[in-house]
Amino acid sequence: MTGMTILSAEGLGVRYESRRFFRRRDVWAVKNVSFSLEEGETLSIVGESGSGKTPLLRSLLGLVPPATGRASFRGRPFGAMTAEELLEARRRCGYIPQDPYSSLPPTLTALGAVLEPWNIVHGSARRSEGLVRAKELLAELRLSEELWNARVRYSLSGGQRQRVAVARALILGPELLLCDEPTAMQDVSTRGEVLEVLNRRVRAGLSMILVTHDLLLARYAAARSMVLHKGEVVEAGDSAGLLECPTHPYTRALLAALPRL
Repeated sequence: MTGMTILSAEGLGVRYESRRFFRRRDVWAVKNVSFSLEEGETLSIVGESGSGKTPLLRSLLGLVPPATGRASFRGRPFGAMTAEELLEARRRCGYIPQDPYSSLPPTLTALGAVLEPWNIVHGSARRSEGLVRAKELLAELRLSEELWNARVRYSLSGGQRQRVAVARALILGPELLLCDEPTAMQDVSTRGEVLEVLNRRVRAGLSMILVTHDLLLARYAAARSMVLHKGEVVEAGDSAGLLECPTHPYTRALLAALPRL
């Protein structure tokens, strides 16, 4: 690691407005989250469904405006950026959404879905270069070549769509990658392959945040982890230490839920 902070959060809070029986009620999805991520580092965010992992991830990119605090990319708060600065910052970030069914353009082919961000940024002038990169990524992620020109809607399984989403997030060569359960739809044989593709980029200097509900996966992917419960960080530190000696009851409950032989 170089010691330079690429992403930071200071007292970050995300609030949604809920209405029930004509009464307004504010629901806090994320409360007072602070951390920093250095270049070439991976941070795992661990928690069960509904713990606030996805709203936190989206607020870190400025996709959801925070109700409190701020998120900063290379020292510059997303909320203080101009439209042009925000666009440039997001081009330098990759995002793998949790649901590959709703996040991929259903009418495009697998190759077309991966190539789309490249074409938007570079236009037709560098299309041949983008086509080569897209094919290399799909091959690296072990998506068979006969599926490259298959329509996303009709021909790809959930796991295959997820690998297309990973390739789509990587094609622009991001400096920062935010991954929301990137292996949730993979079987055992392909989960490790997808993680290794991501880890190769980290070893080359990519910074990554990995959201997961699995403490074992968190330890495999990152040296440092943060446990989120009801939108709040209840424990953070060395991934191996959290797994071997958790101090918070919620972390112990997550550990107890892991399947054992």
